[in-house]
Amino acid sequence: MNPVLTSIGLLFCSNVFMTFAWYAHLKELNGKPWLIAALVSWGIALFEYLLQVPANRVGYTVMSVGQLKILQEVITLSVFVPFSVFYLKEPLKQDYLWAGLCLVGAVYFMFRSKLN
Repeated sequence: MNPVLTSIGLLFCSNVFMTFAWYAHLKELNGKPWLIAALVSWGIALFEYLLQVPANRVGYTVMSVGQLKILQEVITLSVFVPFSVFYLKEPLKQDYLWAGLCLVGAVYFMFRSKLN
């Protein structure tokens, strides 16, 4: 399978776990001590790392570390925005659009050598 597509798929799944590990406790464990929230988050984050490490290893065969990082940030925003709107019931803000456009610029600059 294409290493770029494999890396993107694994990073997407990894980011779903990461987003839940970092933010779901704000809704689900709000009344619990922070230590409980941290332990639950660490348990969820284990699955994130089980996907993220191979994603970066596969992606690094065809991309630079900078390209992998920018790719991960784009995926993070694409997972975080729907999570915050639909799961945490946060309002959809125009700032997400501006942040996304900044990331489009970052993608261009990190991958422009591959475009030529």
